[in-house]
Amino acid sequence: MARPIRCRKICFEPKYDSFAPCGTKSMEQVLLTVDEFEAVRLIDHEKKTHEQCARQMGISRTTVTEMYERARMKIADCLVGGKTLCISGGNYALCDGSAWRCCGKKCDRARAAAEMEGERKEDGIMKIAVTYENGNVFPHFGHTKQFKIYEIEDRKVARVQVVDTNGSGHGALAGMLSALNVDTLICGGIGAGAQTALAEAGIRLYGGVSGSADEAVDKLLVGNLTFNLDVHCDHHGEGHHHGNGHGCGEDKHGCAGNGGGCQ
Repeated sequence: MARPIRCRKICFEPKYDSFAPCGTKSMEQVLLTVDEFEAVRLIDHEKKTHEQCARQMGISRTTVTEMYERARMKIADCLVGGKTLCISGGNYALCDGSAWRCCGKKCDRARAAAEMEGERKEDGIMKIAVTYENGNVFPHFGHTKQFKIYEIEDRKVARVQVVDTNGSGHGALAGMLSALNVDTLICGGIGAGAQTALAEAGIRLYGGVSGSADEAVDKLLVGNLTFNLDVHCDHHGEGHHHGNGHGCGEDKHGCAGNGGGCQ
């Protein structure tokens, strides 16, 4: 079965949709898709790495690199050949504020969504999961054998339980947490593919955490948890495997953009 097409997440559409050589109207046009524009914006303007760009757009790093190089070639073609650059079309979805670290900061949609979520949490129950081993935060998300689940009411721990992962791999763990109605995860290292899966499930991530699991949750609840915004899994060595047959590598497949045209 063919892999489902994954839309690239962008926070806003370009303010300017065409560029032409000064003093002339070029008849020849080059199409830059909106998702290609977003890759150039994040990497060249925002100075993000390809891996950071991939996490924000919800695609693989390989797909970002291919898209970025294609976009740069199109821009160079316009500059050298005096062609009109049109920005339109592509396979993308506007961010609704649910993606982890949307825009690297809260955009208007993300802020509004966060406020609505905060109001909902005040009236309900928040669930925090921690990768768990012997009382501490387990250092590798994809290989954790247990999660400790904390149910939070009025910013206090009301109930806790420890659940086994039963050897589930990276992809299945995000689905498992979603089925448990978890909305926040605290962990150590975590690969880019797993981060994308969590973001798509609407689970907020606090990675790069170590030490006592209980203390980590207490610090999170009072806003003092130290975590790493650019956390990654260090176990990407060639041939590195664990007993469950899964490595920490990220998803290497993305979707191809759909062309559009200047109006």
